[in-house]
Amino acid sequence: MKTVIEHMRSLCPISDETVEELMKCVTLCHFPKRYQLIQENRFCKYAYFIEKGMTRSFWLVDGEEITTSFSCEGGIVFSMDELYYQKKSEEFVETLEEVEAYRIALTDLIRLFETNLEFCNWGRVIHQNEYRRLHRSHKERLTLPAKERYEEFQKQFPYVCQRTNLGFIASYLGITLSTLSRIRSASDNNS
Repeated sequence: MKTVIEHMRSLCPISDETVEELMKCVTLCHFPKRYQLIQENRFCKYAYFIEKGMTRSFWLVDGEEITTSFSCEGGIVFSMDELYYQKKSEEFVETLEEVEAYRIALTDLIRLFETNLEFCNWGRVIHQNEYRRLHRSHKERLTLPAKERYEEFQKQFPYVCQRTNLGFIASYLGITLSTLSRIRSASDNNS
């Protein structure tokens, strides 16, 4: 869990005691590429700390997958609907690569948030960062042309640009695949 702990500690102070408490609650899991960790309209009961690999979150709207987020090494994925509202997930989370993750029961995650101040602070920071990402993404979709949205995406998620297919990126940006391909081609020709 080295990568996960390093990432946690890059966000806020986490003592060895808190790490030990967390380690008692997790189970190492391996998932193949394109495995659905979380499914729409189902209870999952777990969150996943990603040690190695990458995932994407998406909604299924009229049969079309709309990418909402990406997560990679050091990140955590879970159903917000289930964790906070005890409702079935409204989205899917699937692996984009082979993934090594540490699974934690949502009941243990909640207990750690409620009883461990360091862990609670870490949770606050990841939620602040996620809120900022969502806010920026929403603002960019409403105010920036497609080319500038892609440029901002490259700055914010350089690892995604190199590790996943363009269709998922286009979906996240709210543009067509052909538009993204033209943007990338023009960018490559200007380099």
